[in-house]
Amino acid sequence: MRIAYIIHSLDGYGAGFPVPRVTSFMRANGADVRLFALQRRDNRLASMLDAVNLPYEVFEGGHTLCSFGWLRERLRAYEPTVVWTSMSQATLLGGIAGRLMGVPVVSWQHNVFLAPGNQIMLRLARRSTDLWVADSETVADITRKRFRLADHELATWPLFAITPDAPQSKPATPGETFRIGSLGRLHAHKGYDILIEAMAELRRTDPALAAGYEVVIAGHGPAGDRFKALAAQRGVSNITFAGYTPDPRAFLGQMHGYVQPSRVEGLCISVHEAMQAGLATIVTSVGEMPRSVKDGETGYVVPPKDVGALAGALRRLLSDPARAGVMGIAARDFVNDRYSEARFAEAGLRALNLARSLGAQKNRRSF
Repeated sequence: MRIAYIIHSLDGYGAGFPVPRVTSFMRANGADVRLFALQRRDNRLASMLDAVNLPYEVFEGGHTLCSFGWLRERLRAYEPTVVWTSMSQATLLGGIAGRLMGVPVVSWQHNVFLAPGNQIMLRLARRSTDLWVADSETVADITRKRFRLADHELATWPLFAITPDAPQSKPATPGETFRIGSLGRLHAHKGYDILIEAMAELRRTDPALAAGYEVVIAGHGPAGDRFKALAAQRGVSNITFAGYTPDPRAFLGQMHGYVQPSRVEGLCISVHEAMQAGLATIVTSVGEMPRSVKDGETGYVVPPKDVGALAGALRRLLSDPARAGVMGIAARDFVNDRYSEARFAEAGLRALNLARSLGAQKNRRSF
């Protein structure tokens, strides 16, 4: 099986982060894989691909939608037996190219809560995609209903698996500043404006408690300046925007808790990385997060965009650091069981076998 793995860009965030692990798994199970990126953007994924010796090509000619001619040419040269796509624009263009070549198309679904333009592209891509692969049970449920898919048209392959040697957090000691981490692109979808408002409310209602913690956000993005300005306006001085981190696991190992105030999510790898590090997590009830975080047991679950509820969860976490440590241990136990390497491999093999069967059955018109 020769897989042309098509992605939107070489950004080191979100759906790009698990690409090295996924493609390495494909290659370890007999597939030849070449990656095609429709944009370079921040290029942080490139070093991760180099580390696993994955061959890749990048369109350097401008906007993603201008890349179709380049993509068709490169796919002709590679002659894939399967086109595998990730993210909306890559799924649209890769799906059209695969259909023209007579090659089956497999498409990831990472986030079903899409902007209107991406929803249009997704509906167009539905006519070209033969197999959808959801990154979580939540995304699988919505995708199945949206497209009325049969079992053979949908696979679920969670994009997180535990790393046995991942750094582990240590409970906060008495008198130590309680550090709450977050990993994410500085974008409106991540809800950091809601977090800042919640921190401001906690500062007003419980200033003594608020003086004993800090929030550190590792990431960068288009809304960074807006979030920083909002924090300054609200007088929230105990939040740090640390920029991109090349080693998120080490970052999480230095924290005592974790918060993900997102408006929309799919699986949310960062939350599961935090749970693996032994951190109690505060999350919103979107995507897979409320299925993984058990409210009051491994963390706290609040409605999205609810400043008061988020402030209340912060208060509960900070009021009892010892309990936060116990919840973190329970969180680690949960992900070690549900997201083991064996389960990752089992789900991945099912998706690969479905893709192989498509390649054997496909008989479309080629160029």
